[in-house]
Amino acid sequence: MATGETGFDDVTYDLISVQYHSLKAGHDYGQYVRDAENAGKGDIASFFREVMEQDSARARRCHEFIKQLEGAGEAGPAVT
Repeated sequence: MATGETGFDDVTYDLISVQYHSLKAGHDYGQYVRDAENAGKGDIASFFREVMEQDSARARRCHEFIKQLEGAGEAGPAVT
């Protein structure tokens, strides 16, 4: 597998990146929910909760894939 500057294979790096961005977005969506609730827009707050749940599920799925790669000895930095 190819490795970039990080020393991690591309697939592991990509999974970690998607997981990070999903978790970060989920954190941001919490503010969006509060903003919509404060504006009295319950339907929009519900939409933001739904999006937050989707990102949470995406982050969990990435975590499972990363664990699979770790079990196969493929998730760590390349050893030279």
